[in-house]
Amino acid sequence: MRQVLGVATLLCAVVLAGCSGGDDAQGAAAGGGAITVGFSQVGAESEWRTANTRSVKEALAAPEFNLKFSDAQQKQENQIKALRSFIAQRVDVIAFSPVVETGWDTVLREAKAANIPVVLTDRAVNVSDDSLYATFIGSDFVEEGRRAAQWLVGDSEGKAGPVRIVELQGTVGSAPANDRMKGFKEVIDGDDRFRIVRSQSGDFTRARGKEVMEAFLKAEGRNIDVLFAHNDDMAIGAIQAIEEAGLKPGSDIRIVSIDGVRGAFEAMKAGKLNATVECNPLLGPQLADLIRDVHAGNEVPKRVTVDEGVFTQEQAEAELPNRGY
Repeated sequence: MRQVLGVATLLCAVVLAGCSGGDDAQGAAAGGGAITVGFSQVGAESEWRTANTRSVKEALAAPEFNLKFSDAQQKQENQIKALRSFIAQRVDVIAFSPVVETGWDTVLREAKAANIPVVLTDRAVNVSDDSLYATFIGSDFVEEGRRAAQWLVGDSEGKAGPVRIVELQGTVGSAPANDRMKGFKEVIDGDDRFRIVRSQSGDFTRARGKEVMEAFLKAEGRNIDVLFAHNDDMAIGAIQAIEEAGLKPGSDIRIVSIDGVRGAFEAMKAGKLNATVECNPLLGPQLADLIRDVHAGNEVPKRVTVDEGVFTQEQAEAELPNRGY
């Protein structure tokens, strides 16, 4: 009797296994055959970041991927903990958007020792050994800074100098803050018309952008001609501060910022923002392709960039319906 029951049980198990094995999607969704990706995001500091997170999550979805997502809340120590957790869990690939550029050598060496490839997204790192990461996908932040300055130079033709500029920087030590500042200064340096009179971090947030702009206005009064903001959210916060000071953003103070989010297009349409340099956050599909290749051991480019443009007030109304973020 025991032998008969044993054979029956075995037959049932085989039948059930055959039935479930016919549904590949279900099996992959449960983790079998899926590529397990540990992704550490900077935080949720802006419209841009929210759109970037959504794009990543949609692209790295089941059944093909098993995504382990971590929000660093703009703190490097949180991100390093997340990366070490991914290593301990033996994920297939680690992807992350670094809070700042430096301080990654040790944890990336740990990932390399565990044979886990690393993909950088959106922001670069400054490490002693470039082999510590497989590839970097993101925008050219230096070029974005150049484009913002080039717009300003063109918009200042025929206007008497000096042009007094205040700068709202991004998070101190971050790649976009460093590079956008570098590109902007690269264009205006040597032109005596332009002078940056104040420069301070607004941490890429709307609230801090408003707070720092209030301080700029208190210190400089009406002696501000241009605001250069490292992202749209800070610019939108600054617009509120400018209006509360009794000035007209977009005319009394010309404003150029970076990202190209819907809020910036709405501000341009209202005449309160003059120009925005696009920084495309919808990197998810390209990131997924890179992760597939890295996981398969295929050769990938060390640097992958995205196509972006510059938009002005005149284009805002027509372009606004097309913005996906």
